[in-house]
Amino acid sequence: MKKVITIMAVAIGLTACKNTPKEAASAEPETVSLGTEMQAQQVWTTLFNGEDFSGWHAYNGSEVPDTWTIEDGAMVFTPRDRKEGENLNLVTDERFESFELSLEAKISEGGNSGIFWSVVEDPSLSEPYISGPEIQDLDDERHPESFVGEGTHKAGALYDMIAPSAEANKAGEWNHYLIHINHRSNEGFVMLNGEEVVRFPVHGPEGEAMKANSKFANWEAFGASRIGKIGVQDHGDIVAYRNIKIRQLTNK
Repeated sequence: MKKVITIMAVAIGLTACKNTPKEAASAEPETVSLGTEMQAQQVWTTLFNGEDFSGWHAYNGSEVPDTWTIEDGAMVFTPRDRKEGENLNLVTDERFESFELSLEAKISEGGNSGIFWSVVEDPSLSEPYISGPEIQDLDDERHPESFVGEGTHKAGALYDMIAPSAEANKAGEWNHYLIHINHRSNEGFVMLNGEEVVRFPVHGPEGEAMKANSKFANWEAFGASRIGKIGVQDHGDIVAYRNIKIRQLTNK
């Protein structure tokens, strides 16, 4: 009887040994794939060094206009009378497709600004918002835009398309924005001061339906390009941005 039990135990042990490598092998591709994507997402690149405007220029231009200065590590816009044909919005030199953008913004009391992506520079497109979707940066308490568009013009909104779920922006203070744009998963969302306030599709039939219900319905260039530049807006009010960084999302 002891002999039979011993043989059975050995057989079970051998069977277990044979199964273990197969289980490990089947799990390995998933682990490697997830690990690779996570590593790609953990690599942050600084877009603004806090010392000069390297990597930035005026939209459809070259030199950064004198309305933008650097103060205490932040890029600060101070309005003045605009010269004819002058564009005071800033965009990055580089283009991006799927990414997470992290920055801090301080809008002045009663102020209005915004953050763009997928911006296309072209002489026929006079402003970055003609091509690039915008996340609104606004003083919700005081600016008139806050009270129109069923909330789609409030801070953190996907401008004129989706209203934020909460009012988390504070004028005159630094507010943190995390903007996630992933064309592979067709997913976009915005975290404002650590709270998710907006989630939306970034292309396809759902994205087109969202555009069709907005002021951009007949704007051919709006949202047409999946790759483009990051931009910050001159809307005629004092605004500051700092700690701007990006990490590109890849499926390699």
